[in-house]
Amino acid sequence: MKQFYTLLFALVTSIAFAQLTPPADLQSYYGTEINTTGLALKSELIDLTINNHTNFLSYGEVWDASRITDEDPDNPNNVLLIYGYDNPPLDGDVTTDRSRGKFDNGGNVGDWNREHVYPRSLGNPNLGSSGPGSDAQMLRPSDVQRNGARGNQRFADKSPGQYINGESGDANGGWYPGNEWKGDCARIIMYMYLHYGDQCLPSVVGIGSSAATPDEMIDLFLQWNAEDPVSAIEIARNDYHGNASNTYAQGNRNPFIDNPYLATLIWGGPDAQDRWESLSVDEFETVETVKMFPNPVNGDEVTILSNQNLAVEVYDILGKKVKIQNISANQTKVNISGLSKGIYLVRLNSENGSITKKLIKQ
Repeated sequence: MKQFYTLLFALVTSIAFAQLTPPADLQSYYGTEINTTGLALKSELIDLTINNHTNFLSYGEVWDASRITDEDPDNPNNVLLIYGYDNPPLDGDVTTDRSRGKFDNGGNVGDWNREHVYPRSLGNPNLGSSGPGSDAQMLRPSDVQRNGARGNQRFADKSPGQYINGESGDANGGWYPGNEWKGDCARIIMYMYLHYGDQCLPSVVGIGSSAATPDEMIDLFLQWNAEDPVSAIEIARNDYHGNASNTYAQGNRNPFIDNPYLATLIWGGPDAQDRWESLSVDEFETVETVKMFPNPVNGDEVTILSNQNLAVEVYDILGKKVKIQNISANQTKVNISGLSKGIYLVRLNSENGSITKKLIKQ
């Protein structure tokens, strides 16, 4: 079945997504445009992630890096603690601290240490204390006791009504990192998968299914990546490590922090935050100039409103073109009576470019 999903995903993504244009300050890293999807895009990001990792920090140097990259924006004397959720502790329990003094690190109660978001023991082989085990893109400050409570548990989603105040803790046979941190964790796991491949499989570190993806990415991390947008601390960490001139910088970036939507382009799942422009200069100036409704559609016609003349191409889920129709700006109906129930991709072409929308016929 995996081969079928790979083929299906490649065909769909090759049609469904417009090219991305990274912002000017990132074009020296990513290039001026990204126009691949699926495993081809994954391969490109693998090369960028590995080739730009030019400074390999020792496990000890990560202490110093973390004091810089994880500085609490509300208190420059502190670092933020992953899995933490209150400050000051409402019940006197310091193990749930969200922030703590930069130099309060160590191994005792009230200290913070280096949390392996991808546990060393779950790597195959073990991640150790160098290479993947000392990758500062993956290591985050954490309360010593909170770190121990997680241990090497796999990540899992919480149950409905559980941890309604953003707490972290045991959940459904695994560990829920908290509402604030679940996107961070997902994007770190995605980065580790890019950089270290089969040594750091997402399916080993999270409880979820990879049935709908072309490799071992699981739906849990795609869901968290979409539900929890990139935070200021993630951006600060990524910008620091992306500048190789910084003392403790690795030189490489986590592409899923730069743009979570890259994960959607590779693995599918719910649409994640798009931090870049999703349409190139060759496409419609504004998405709002084109509307398609109803969607889903129960009848034999779909209405497309546009201020331009359009060539409409409809593709089925296997990438086969099943309908072509030209419409003018004042001719809005597209006949879909010959299409069976299912999911289709509608490509709308104008003299200014093209855009693709998903259509569901019920």
